Formats: sequence, structure tokens, C-alpha cells
Amino acid sequence: MLRVLLSSRMLAFHALVAVVVPVFVTLGFWQLDRWEERSTAAQLQEDNLSSDPVPVAELTGVGEDVDSADRWRRVTVTGSYDTDNELYVRNRDGSRGVGLHVVTPLVTEDGTGVLVNRGWVEQPPTATSRPDVPPPPDGEVTVTGRIQFSETEENTGVRDRGGLPERQIMLVDVAEIGEDLPYPLYGGYVERTGENPSSDPAPEPVAPPETNLGMNMSYAVQWWVFAVIAVGGWVFLVRREVRDAREGLGPVEDDSDDPDSAPRPPARV
Repeated sequence: MLRVLLSSRMLAFHALVAVVVPVFVTLGFWQLDRWEERSTAAQLQEDNLSSDPVPVAELTGVGEDVDSADRWRRVTVTGSYDTDNELYVRNRDGSRGVGLHVVTPLVTEDGTGVLVNRGWVEQPPTATSRPDVPPPPDGEVTVTGRIQFSETEENTGVRDRGGLPERQIMLVDVAEIGEDLPYPLYGGYVERTGENPSSDPAPEPVAPPETNLGMNMSYAVQWWVFAVIAVGGWVFLVRREVRDAREGLGPVEDDSDDPDSAPRPPARV
């Protein structure tokens, strides 16, 4: 039995199992950690979305960005829309496919601006043509929405490229946009969920992303199942090799170098 278990083939299988089982277990716990992180983020998002609106100045200021813990919190801001500096964010999803987000600065009474994502509109017929965008309300308007931090290549995974048609951008990079405006900007921007007075028609409001927590947990369980299967396969093979060796059917080590096992000449009579 010991010779079977220590054969070269079985030693290779022992080594394989000793490597893959800890790897599978580790990957399972890594996926579990990811699930816990996403669960925490989803709970924070849900809490912030259900919070009472606060003035935007409580969560950000000129030259500041929005803290990640405050993302999705509901805010209010009052001012007048500056449509002359309206921008269109490319490759954004809406209910009817890929289109543009309409970002319009809202200038407050003290002369400070807040970027407001008014919502989604359809892609124009050609890449260089202006989209059909419903105008915002005239005069003073109070906007309610979800606050977001400034977009970058790092926190979105979107590559910011040049050579775009006039007024079109890839990211809502507040600092970069503010360089071309005649007034300072609050950090972050606001996704509009309501206005008073409201405009009709209006761009389609941006929907908050859905959270799917099931995948990471299922991946963790899968890795652990793989570990159990590997151990079970090892036990099955060991038992089979031992059984076959006892029955004289299993492979054995090549013991041609063993002097005790070498063929002996026939005895003389």
C-alpha cells in the first residue's frame, strides 16, 4: 500500500491536489470579500438614495470634490440654467439605447455654478450634428437630484479622448469643464430627479444603477465546490489504486534497480 501511494504518478497527483485545493479555497474567500464590499456599497447607496434632501453646499464646495460616502445623497440647489455652456456626454445608456447625457451649468445667486446632469437624450443622426435637447425652464429654478463625484478615467474606466464634436465630452470632469467657464464650480455634479418649475418635455432622468450581489457569492460557492471535488477525486483515486494493487491489477513502481527483485538464474540440478 505504501509503495502504491508513493509511486511517481501518485506523488504527482498528491502535489497537484495540495496546490489547487488551497488556491480554490483562497479564491472562494476572495469572492466572499468582494460580495461583502459590494453589499456594504449597495447598502450605502440605498441609504443615501432614501435620505432627505440637503442644500448642495453641505456636501461640497468650490475646489472640493464629493466624498465617496456622500455619493447618491439627495441635494437641492437653486439658480438659473446657463444653456450657452451646455455640454453633451457621449456613450451613455438610456431606455432607448445609447445616447447622450445633457449637462447644463446652474448658476446660483452668489455666482457659483453647479453642473446638473439633466438626463438622457437620443443620439443625433450624425456624429457632428447637435442633438435634439428639450430646453430647461427659464429663470430661477430649484433642482433636486443625486450628487455625484467628478468623473475621471480612473473611477469610470472610460478613456477621455480628444477630437470630439463641439460641446461633446466623454467624462464629467468638473475641474476640466470649469476651466472654460466664467464662474467657479462646486465640486461634483447633480443628477436631476426633479425641478420646480419643471419643463415638459425634458430629458429622460438618469436611473440609478441596479445592484446585483448574487454573482460574487455564487462564485465563492463554486470555488469551494471545486475544492471539495478535488479532495473527493483524490480520495477516490487513492482508494482505487490501493484496491487495484491488492488485487494485483494496479501499476507499481519500476523496481528493475532493486537487486532483490532482479530475475535469478535457474538453479542447477
